[in-house]
Amino acid sequence: MLVLGRKQNETICIGNSIKVVIVQTKDGSCRLGIEAPRDVPIMRGELLEADTAAAAADVPSPDLQPAAQPALR
Repeated sequence: MLVLGRKQNETICIGNSIKVVIVQTKDGSCRLGIEAPRDVPIMRGELLEADTAAAAADVPSPDLQPAAQPALR
């Protein structure tokens, strides 16, 4: 795992097509902006874990229905 320190408005580039911007830092947390091609899925870790667990149990997760997800871009 690569661990980087970044300040507000600084960026991290992943490959040639993904850019992560530190939008805001406050009280030990940060807000990220992610620019990536539309074909690159972006998902919070806890949702990915829930999706994986639901797939293993063969039960659809209600949190992962397309209508329930806000637009990321």
